[in-house]
Amino acid sequence: MNDNYLLKLYHKFESIPFGKLIFAFMFARKAPYFSTISPRIQTLRPNFCELTFAKRRKVENHIGTVHVIAICNGMEMAMGALAEASIPKHLRWIPKGMQVNYTAKASSDMRITAEACAEDWKPGELPVTVKAYRDDGTVVVEGIITLHISLKPPPSEADLSAATSSLHR
Repeated sequence: MNDNYLLKLYHKFESIPFGKLIFAFMFARKAPYFSTISPRIQTLRPNFCELTFAKRRKVENHIGTVHVIAICNGMEMAMGALAEASIPKHLRWIPKGMQVNYTAKASSDMRITAEACAEDWKPGELPVTVKAYRDDGTVVVEGIITLHISLKPPPSEADLSAATSSLHR
């Protein structure tokens, strides 16, 4: 069993009624802008995340399709969940950039995927492939979100002594 905190939480909520909705709501509270698309994480496992959100007026543009910024918001959320569910404990990540191509009109509910390769989790740059699909399976936006991966700094002496003193209380 994976000891990743986010995967444990996801699997806990996955098995209860409305659990995926509750999990997505809680995850979106960490970065409140994610909640603007009312996402639902459908699948989360190491190096893969799939989420969905409905085509509603609040995510549409002036021509009645899903606005690409709403789609990019979903892509960033899927990437963030993938990263938190996948990164080894001795590393940390931060997004460095996003490059996307608009390939078709986003005229339905959206399904978004984010994928990475397990062997790429090492210091340096890590590309995460993101795609958004219409209900008919057509890719409407595709791209790469580049993550900067680095080693976590070693704990400071103050951190170590605080941890030690809390154990002796």
